[in-house]
Amino acid sequence: MITQFKPMKEGKVRQVYDNGDNLIIVATDRISAFDNILKNSIPDKGAVLTKMSSFWFNETNRIVPNHMLSTDAADMPEFFRTEEFEGKSMKCKKLTMLPIECIVRGYITGSGWESYQKNGTVCGIRLPEGLKESDKLPEPIYTPTTKADLGDHDEHISFEESVNILEQQFSGKGEAYAAQIRDYTIALYKKCAEYALSKNIIIADTKFEFGLDENGTVVLGDEMLTPDSSRFWPLEGYQPGQSQPSFDKQFVRDWLKQNADNDGVLPEEVVEKTAAKYREAYTLLTGKTC
Repeated sequence: MITQFKPMKEGKVRQVYDNGDNLIIVATDRISAFDNILKNSIPDKGAVLTKMSSFWFNETNRIVPNHMLSTDAADMPEFFRTEEFEGKSMKCKKLTMLPIECIVRGYITGSGWESYQKNGTVCGIRLPEGLKESDKLPEPIYTPTTKADLGDHDEHISFEESVNILEQQFSGKGEAYAAQIRDYTIALYKKCAEYALSKNIIIADTKFEFGLDENGTVVLGDEMLTPDSSRFWPLEGYQPGQSQPSFDKQFVRDWLKQNADNDGVLPEEVVEKTAAKYREAYTLLTGKTC
């Protein structure tokens, strides 16, 4: 008799299962945009997310430890050794997650560009005058947010506010943890952005999440540098002064903006183009096919 599992937690894209002293995190083929889950699934998306996170976790474990234990189905309960979960599951350490989303921006785009046009700042950080849309910033900037519950919006916070939030939960450690996750975020971004550039991909921005292990050590959790958590642009054709094509759900975002009265069902063409972009990003970065 195969032991059955039910998710202990379900996000927009991920399912988390309790496996005793560890977790099984499954990246589904679901897709979300503008904080809404769409009705279509994107073929191979879950496998791309899992394999890409695994690739980056292995590349960066000398900078910061991470929560990945295995992506081999043989290391997981039999329940996860089926086609439904194949290639999409990661066995992970249990962590006490820190309630901050660690966003780092190396280029000015999206909501950052909109803010800069209004008042020359991004999340309260003043930037040099005269920047164009999609320009590379002189140095990457750290712009943390709160971690909202499903259906709510994350809120931008200052570094000082992140200290206060962490201090409330971890008395006496707020400043140390806030500084540590900021410094890890910048270090990870710099290393990975340099690597990606050598593979003809620009990482415009991304987000990381961290937790504490049983010894109180800060550990990188969640996913890492996937098309869901990052903006990947092709280096070829990169031209500041305009928005850039991207290896992510930009096709989905663009279609939703043009079809505001949609019912959450994407046209097949948008699904296929999005799936192809996810696969292409994985292949360019890792040299492997999904």
